[in-house]
Formats: sequence, structure tokens, C-alpha cells
Amino acid sequence: MSTAADEERRFNHLGDTMASFHNYFKQEFNTLYDLADGSFTKRGLNLTLYLDIARKLSHHLTMHHTIEERYIFPVLAKKMPQFATDADEGHIESHKGIHEGLESLDALVKKFKSEPSTYSPAEMRACLDGFREVLFTHLDQEVSDLSGENMKKIWTLEELSTIPM
Repeated sequence: MSTAADEERRFNHLGDTMASFHNYFKQEFNTLYDLADGSFTKRGLNLTLYLDIARKLSHHLTMHHTIEERYIFPVLAKKMPQFATDADEGHIESHKGIHEGLESLDALVKKFKSEPSTYSPAEMRACLDGFREVLFTHLDQEVSDLSGENMKKIWTLEELSTIPM
């Protein structure tokens, strides 16, 4: 691999890695939304298994954001204010909005698991609609902020190698 191509790959590493995770989350969210109408049964799932998908999405997003906030964002925040804890419109602020939505989803899943007869496709979709925009906007913005094009303007390759990802 040429030096220029290797440098390009290294500058794009964070954005590409984040894009991989974020595309998975968007796909899972969209699947959850699409199947909320009850069509999960056509895929061989029952309500319990469908709700387990919702619970896993919530758990995985929470873990992902916790890792970002504890290990990655503090390093990025040194040169990128949108990753700082005190940024008014930064990534941590959007995490708060996402987690409010995830808490609502978790409560709904708990309700439907304890009382399956109360399952409502409209209620499930309304819950998901309640945080879709903040989630998808956040996921896309974070990938954009970590693109190789942006990273070249801010970081050296040596500095990038210190970011734990």
C-alpha cells in the first residue's frame, strides 16, 4: 500500500469504524420500527422475541455511548469542542436526548412483557418516532465529524494513534 493510501486509511479509521457501528444501529432501529406493526410473526418471531430485539438495541446503544463518553470523547474533546461535556449542542447533549428515548422504550418493553395483551403497534412506533430524529442526526453527525477530511484538519497521524479505537 502506498504511503498516501496508508495515511488516508489512517485518517479515515475513526470515521469508518464509527460508521460501521452507526449503520448497524440504524438498521436495527429501522427493523424494530418496521416490525412494530406485528409483522414480526411473519419472520418467525413472537412478541417476546421482538421485544428482546428492542431491549438489545437499547442495551447496545447505551454501551456504545458509555464507551464513547468515558474513553473516546475526552480525547477528542481536546481538539474538537463538539465532543466536550460542556458543549451546548455537542454529542454528549444529543446522547441525553437519545437516552431519554431509550428509557421510554425500556419502560414500554417492560410494560408489554408483563402485559402482552396491551401491546400496541401505534404506541411502539410513537415511542420510536419520539427519538428517531435525534438518534439518526447524532449518528450521522458523529461520523461526519470523524471523517478523514475533518481529522486531517485537526489531528496529526501520531495524535490519532493515541485515540482508543
